[in-house]
Amino acid sequence: MPKRSKKRWSQLSPTTRAVIVAGGIAEVIVTSVALRDLVRRPAALVRGPKLLWAPLLFVQPVGSPLYLIAGRRAAAA
Repeated sequence: MPKRSKKRWSQLSPTTRAVIVAGGIAEVIVTSVALRDLVRRPAALVRGPKLLWAPLLFVQPVGSPLYLIAGRRAAAA
């Protein structure tokens, strides 16, 4: 099987470039939302220690969505 070389940015199609840029922007937005929520949310409403979640938010692409889905407790009504 022939060895494939990595493509350079200039070799990617405009569509592929747009998808990569959009994905990067989405990651930045989701991470920012999760970090803001973690800072503002009381520790009692976070599943697990906040100091554990903080670095995990930056494990891309799963850290921030995982926190937003599973790391938060619902506030009592």
